[in-house]
Amino acid sequence: MKGSLEDLIELLRLERLEKNLFRGQSRDIGSPRVFGGQVLGQALSAAQQTVEDRAAHSLHAYFLRAGDVNAPIVYDVDRSRDGRSFTSRRVVAIQHGQQIFHLAASFQRPEQGVEHQDEIPDVPSPEDLPDASEYHRSGKVPDKLSRFVSRQRPFEFRPVQTPAFLSEEKLPPRQQIWFRTVAKLPDEETLHKTLLAYVSDYGLVGTATMPHGISFIEGNVQVASLDHAMWFHRDARVDDWLLYDCDSPSASAARGLARGAIFSRDGRLIASTAQEGLVRVWSGPRK
Repeated sequence: MKGSLEDLIELLRLERLEKNLFRGQSRDIGSPRVFGGQVLGQALSAAQQTVEDRAAHSLHAYFLRAGDVNAPIVYDVDRSRDGRSFTSRRVVAIQHGQQIFHLAASFQRPEQGVEHQDEIPDVPSPEDLPDASEYHRSGKVPDKLSRFVSRQRPFEFRPVQTPAFLSEEKLPPRQQIWFRTVAKLPDEETLHKTLLAYVSDYGLVGTATMPHGISFIEGNVQVASLDHAMWFHRDARVDDWLLYDCDSPSASAARGLARGAIFSRDGRLIASTAQEGLVRVWSGPRK
């Protein structure tokens, strides 16, 4: 298993301080703040470690403050309810004495029921698409994003469309990207779910910028996650190719809403996501 992926797995394991109290570290992935997906994955990991014999089926989270990559994060888990079929947990992430993140998660015992799902979009296979790192090697990525794009990552990404941040063209608010971990993973359902939560924050809210011809090259754009919701429908391995199909139905009041559907390569709908983010554009570069 490659170093960056091993490091991420260790990051998501967390250190147990007390029965309901956990501590996690952070990693600099090339952005000035803690990556939202990291906090999301760690909070889900903390909640999962207080639940037995039940799998996460949904989570709802709010990002309250930017995280400091140089300081640990403490996760306080509230065991809200242990029912016959469902278990509920609330998690508060704390850093420097302040709450930076809230998560509510629900877990369900295995159960059979009716089934239906949307169809997977008709897009090229990942083998027919360039790796996202090739856009960095093209020299078109702005300096501000270069460090973020060029760092070694635990995931491979194969965008179906040219990344929106490289263009000022106004595009329909929809994009797809194939992704998988850079190496095989253990057969551990909770690990695959925490990694899926982690990666679900990549590029989702950026879909809301596509109809407006917003280019990150100019340095006059601020995009930040405000909240994140996720529903786990079916089990899947994140070390096999998964397709993230994202669209944005609305943007207003400096906020953009994006939705996502994650499909396995054989067409099963694995998870659904929704996220609202801050989208601010200035008339010139921000000082």
